[in-house]
Amino acid sequence: MAVACLTPPHEMPMTRQQQLKEDTRFRVLTLLESKPDLNQREMAKALGVSLGGVNYCLRALVDKGLVKMHNFQENENKLGYAYLLTPTGMAEKLALTANFLQRKQQEYTALKAEIEALQKTVETQSS
Repeated sequence: MAVACLTPPHEMPMTRQQQLKEDTRFRVLTLLESKPDLNQREMAKALGVSLGGVNYCLRALVDKGLVKMHNFQENENKLGYAYLLTPTGMAEKLALTANFLQRKQQEYTALKAEIEALQKTVETQSS
């Protein structure tokens, strides 16, 4: 799965690639909010993306000011970091959550209509 984290604001309908980027950003921010102390390898496993993809995404989120990295200097594991959402990151996560929910509701409505049409076809053909 290709990972890219930042997409420009959109007014036109999103392409499938833009949806995947937005969904990945949403999933990363959601995971970081609930488990800020995960390392990148654990994040990659939890999200089902490559380690390089997580690294790329985190760097983009940090550069954009949505996430802060906090290094635990006194930690025996000098690679110990926590990824904390900034206030801007929290606002972005909320907006992404609303977009994600709206898109999933539209997909659900379309899928429900398709299922109903298929059920009618089956009923018609089996009678």
